[in-house]
Amino acid sequence: MRLSAISPAIAPVFTPAARLIRLIAPSIFLSFFVAGTAIAQEFPSKPITIVVTYPAGGGADLMARMVAPKMSATLKQPVIVENRPGASGQIAASMVAKAAPDGYTLMLDASSYAVNPSLFAKLPYDTDKAFTPIGVTALFPNVLVSTAGYPVKSVADVIALAKKQPGAIGYASSGNGSAQHLAGALFELQAKVDMLHVPYKGGGPALIDVIGGQVPFFFANVASSLQHIKGGKLQALAVTSSKRSAILPDVPTIAEAGVPGYQVYEWNVIVAPAGTPAPVLTKLAAALRVALDAPDVRERIAGLGGEVFSGGTPESVKFLHEQTAIWSKVVKDRGIKPE
Repeated sequence: MRLSAISPAIAPVFTPAARLIRLIAPSIFLSFFVAGTAIAQEFPSKPITIVVTYPAGGGADLMARMVAPKMSATLKQPVIVENRPGASGQIAASMVAKAAPDGYTLMLDASSYAVNPSLFAKLPYDTDKAFTPIGVTALFPNVLVSTAGYPVKSVADVIALAKKQPGAIGYASSGNGSAQHLAGALFELQAKVDMLHVPYKGGGPALIDVIGGQVPFFFANVASSLQHIKGGKLQALAVTSSKRSAILPDVPTIAEAGVPGYQVYEWNVIVAPAGTPAPVLTKLAAALRVALDAPDVRERIAGLGGEVFSGGTPESVKFLHEQTAIWSKVVKDRGIKPE
């Protein structure tokens, strides 16, 4: 069969409308290309807002306010931080998902970004389709602490006690599905123990009760618990990072203390609405990188027990996919439900 010609029976029929489309299609494509280039060249021409999914004064808010002035200096426009807390980040996320994809409305979220898709049966947005990541900012380990004087000295002691009294040894958290809860749930899975999760309305009340002895264990934020550890009110048993913390160098990791492969961080990510032009995303990612590489920002993050995320946008996307997969399994296996 010869392929050099098309049979009249199957040849396309070029109507006047079809001919018109063939004529104007290249012009349409060119106009979109030119418009996209112009937008990227002009961006930013007005203030940019970073919507934070948590209240003012918390870790996510602190991170946003650390990078915003640095990004502003690079982009030559004000970068405003706006707090929209509530519903485990869903209020802010819903708002940003509906925002114009022009780079002027961004969102800074925490681990809820990777947890919510599996924790909630239905979200008012599809995380994968609604947002485009710009970059993860920093990683902060938790530290497994116990009430001072509680009769354990190591992770091995915790595991032995939990196996001796299954379902009876409590660990506090700042709420169902919180970072501390998930750190404990992963510990239960990987250490093959069953413990008693005791949720609180925030990390502060949980920390107070662990100090007071009402609940013996807590996967605490390093920054908020450090003064109590140094003051002898809490006993630090292990950190949740892959390597020891520079501000708690004598405290082993949970992995080296008896649970191989265990690794948990609290983290923040900045995302834009899906459909934001690639050149705009590139400018925003570059500004974020400059902010995170600033010596004072790095020093502040290190002082809080964290480390700046070393990768760019591709590495951030990979990290988010990995986190989503990990917490999906934990939520399913431990039967975790939202409050």
